[in-house]
Formats: sequence, C-alpha cells, structure tokens
Amino acid sequence: MGKSQREKGKRGERYVANRIRERLKLEARRGVQYSGGPESPDVVGLPGFHIEVKNVNRLNLGEAIKQSTNDAGDGEIPIVVHHKDREPWYVTIDFEDFLGLYAQAHGIL
Repeated sequence: MGKSQREKGKRGERYVANRIRERLKLEARRGVQYSGGPESPDVVGLPGFHIEVKNVNRLNLGEAIKQSTNDAGDGEIPIVVHHKDREPWYVTIDFEDFLGLYAQAHGIL
C-alpha cells in the first residue's frame, strides 16, 4: 500500500471518529494500528462495536467483514464503515447482529 493510500485511510478513520464525536457525543478516536485483534480497531470509542474503516474505491467487502469479525473481541459486534469517492458513507453489519440490535432497540426479545 502506497503512502497516498495510507493517508486516505487515515482521513477516513478521522472522519468516522469525528462524526461519532459530533453525533453521539462519545470520545471516539483513531485506534492504534499495528497487528489487528480486539485491541486495534480502526476507530475506538463506540462501546460494543469493532470498527473497521475502508475509504477505498475498490472494496473487497467480504475480506473487510472477515477482518472485522476476526479482530472483534468477545461481545463486540464487528462492523465495516466504508466509502467510495463522492458517495455516502455506509455501514455493513452481519444480518443476525442487525436483527439483535433492532430487537433490543424496540424491546422485541
């Protein structure tokens, strides 16, 4: 990966952390990037979630989800926040995790 790609990735991680701080008033920030695993999400500060950020035009979504799933700690829901140039940001989450979140948010158990 070239320097410009790494910088684009960092910009994406800063954007996601800033939006979490602005909208949710949580202390989100870029994670420590070194080897993967529960202690190194791309963004920290959203309890219960392991966040991988992908700011790329050609995303291998399956690989990104695998990375987030493999790196998530116990009790964390793996998510991928992704973006292409001049397009909105999206979140991809496992369908079963989504159903659980929806049920919890609406008191459906």
